[in-house]
Amino acid sequence: MAKRMILQSSDPILFKKCRPVEAFDEKLHTLLDDMKETLTDADGAGLAAPQVAVLKRVCVVMTDDGYFELVNPEVRSASGEQTGIEGCLSVKGKYGTVTRAEKLTVTAYDRYGKKKKYKVEGFTARAFQHEMDHLDGILYTSKCKDLKDE
Repeated sequence: MAKRMILQSSDPILFKKCRPVEAFDEKLHTLLDDMKETLTDADGAGLAAPQVAVLKRVCVVMTDDGYFELVNPEVRSASGEQTGIEGCLSVKGKYGTVTRAEKLTVTAYDRYGKKKKYKVEGFTARAFQHEMDHLDGILYTSKCKDLKDE
C-alpha cells in the first residue's frame, strides 16, 4: 500500500468523466488499498479515483456506518432531502452548503467483481453522492450555495 497525492481543484483531471472498470485484478486491488490508506491519512470521509489521478469509476467511503469500496457505482433510487456542510480533500480550506438526497440505494461491484447493493442514508448517503459526483467530473463547489474559507 502507498499513499497517493490528492489532486487539487485546479487540476483538469478532476473535471473529466471516468471510464468503467473492466478488469477486477491486482491493479484494481492496489488502487483500492492505496486509496484507503490515502483517505485514512487525510482524515476524510471519501475519496474518488480521479482525485488520485486515475480516471476509473472507483471510490471509497469511510463513515461511522463502515468502510465501502464502490466500483462502477450506480444510483438505483434516491429519496428525501438533506442540506448540510461539505468540504473536499481536493478543495482544501473551503466548505459550503449542499443539498442532496437523504436516502440512496446504490449498486456497485466489490474488488472481486461481485455485485453489491447498498441502502444508505444521512451522512453516508451524502458521502456516496459526493464521491460519485467526482466520477462524472463534478466538484461539490458547483452545487454549493455559499462557498466559504475555513
